[in-house]
Amino acid sequence: MKADPSRQWRLLDLQAIDTRLDQIAHARANLPQGAAIVAARSELASLETELVNARTAVGDVQRELTKSEQDVQLVRDRAARDQSRLDSGQGSAKDLTALQHELTSLARRQSELEDLEIEVMERAETLASRVSELEARRAEVVDRITRLEQERASALAALEAEATTVGGGRADIVAGVGEDLAGLYEKVRAQSGGVAAAELRHRRCGGCRLELNNVDLDRIRRAAEDEVIRCEECRRIMIRTGESGL
Repeated sequence: MKADPSRQWRLLDLQAIDTRLDQIAHARANLPQGAAIVAARSELASLETELVNARTAVGDVQRELTKSEQDVQLVRDRAARDQSRLDSGQGSAKDLTALQHELTSLARRQSELEDLEIEVMERAETLASRVSELEARRAEVVDRITRLEQERASALAALEAEATTVGGGRADIVAGVGEDLAGLYEKVRAQSGGVAAAELRHRRCGGCRLELNNVDLDRIRRAAEDEVIRCEECRRIMIRTGESGL
């Protein structure tokens, strides 16, 4: 292919634009906030499950506590009635003795139930504390996700603005390169990981970084100025400049 050297030189400007646009696209797809948001959302999902389980446990122990309180109150009421009958002195000696024995049994039963009630209350307090802890952690994670999403949105906006600025003059450069050379450039770029044109500098291809052998250098020296030179190793377009070392 033939192309005026000025058109070939413009490929370096086009490549610089496309390289930066590729870097911006990569940065957009790999923002650190993205991975952090995924991790935070996973953490939030786990916390939500823990919170549901903890609230369920609190509900269960509250029902257990209510039952325990009711059991204690029933014993207290029974003891109060027996004590009232005993204090009134009504009934036979045998009945009064039986009341005294029952009061002793009720006192023991009341003590046992009150101990159980205290144990249930302590469990209820522990579970309630766990719910509060999980709610606080959940709020912290939600705040973190919100902050990360704001940071990501800001970073994306900055990258989008840069992409618009960087790519703003691309069409004019493509026009200056010419349809035929631009077509070759795009074909090579698709086959070479995004880099299609590179400067031949100090006898090295700027694409693959390999030093050219003497045979290739001699071929390039003898080539016309408007001949489009390709690297024999990576097949990228090499642009000859004053620093090519030919």
